[in-house]
Amino acid sequence: MKQRFGILRAACAAAAIGFAGAASARAQVTPAGGYTPPDDTPTVKVGGTIFANYTYVGEPQTTDSDGNRIHPNAFDITRAYINVTGNISHLVAFRITPDVVRTGAVTIPGTTPPVTSDVPGLTGTLTYRLKYAYGQLNFDDWTTKGSWFRLGMQQTPIVDYEEGIYRYRFQGPIFVDREGFLTSSDLGASLHWAFPQNYGDVHVGVYDGEGYTSGEKNDQKAFQVRATVRPAPMIPVLKGLRLTGFYDGDHYVQDAKKERFVGQLTFEHPFVNLGVDYLRATDQNASAAKPEVKAEGYSVWVTPRTPFGLEALIRFDRIKPNKDADAARQRLVGGIAYWFPVQKGVAAAVLLDYEEVRSFHFSPARPRDERYALHTLFNF
Repeated sequence: MKQRFGILRAACAAAAIGFAGAASARAQVTPAGGYTPPDDTPTVKVGGTIFANYTYVGEPQTTDSDGNRIHPNAFDITRAYINVTGNISHLVAFRITPDVVRTGAVTIPGTTPPVTSDVPGLTGTLTYRLKYAYGQLNFDDWTTKGSWFRLGMQQTPIVDYEEGIYRYRFQGPIFVDREGFLTSSDLGASLHWAFPQNYGDVHVGVYDGEGYTSGEKNDQKAFQVRATVRPAPMIPVLKGLRLTGFYDGDHYVQDAKKERFVGQLTFEHPFVNLGVDYLRATDQNASAAKPEVKAEGYSVWVTPRTPFGLEALIRFDRIKPNKDADAARQRLVGGIAYWFPVQKGVAAAVLLDYEEVRSFHFSPARPRDERYALHTLFNF
């Protein structure tokens, strides 16, 4: 009996030693780090963008209903976005944005043949149309942050990109958009990939090519690609320097070219932003039997700023619609703006500016366009 008790006691002691050893071994293992799953809570945000202005047209003058020569002037709204954005999950996002547009145009009396101008506020009504409506698949789980795929009515690769650097869309569109060579939104599918360590990005897409203001008119599609390189993202004074190339290959109809190439240099700094755009375009409008018309132009802009919100805008554009002809058009914009101090993600600004457009060697001759305006921006 004593012998059995001794054997049992020895077994219990051995078990206790084994348990203590196992516990000690477990205590020496570093616990695994906690895993925080991505936030898949659906979110919806509603914001808006308003461009309101007052414009006085110095030249050309027009005529009122009683035959008096007048300088057209008007208050106007040139943009009123309602932005609905959100996430269905951390992988799936969306955006819906209707945009305001004024229908109709003004024909300036006294010009032969009649010249149509977009003199603000004088005719037509403000109506809403769809500007953006797309779904987005984010690739953050598999590659660099900021990479995605989009399908629907969306930003085209170059216009929205440059407007993020040139902050004065509320004064007027960037060069390639303002001259009608490219549009800011179109129906299509696109892919965006951000280079590692902020060295740049690539945005490539296939679009209808007609822009968001028109439906598809043929069986042709536009292939657009923008590649941007930031040469020195680690050097503070140079990290705002970016070099960009853009190509748009499309056709009006089969074999009738519609091509655009843009070379661009931009620089961002706390005290100045600047940009230089060079454009080459080839068009065989409506028929492959027509000769190719090659356009060429450039735009230079700079926006020096102060630490207390005051900022200047200086811009010069020049375009030759046909580089083999003498006809040319140039635009000069100069203004002073004040950007209100606000939190990140919103913006409010007021701009007092002068704009002059001169046309040379057109037949028939085109009048000089001279405007003074007070522009405002509200983005929230």
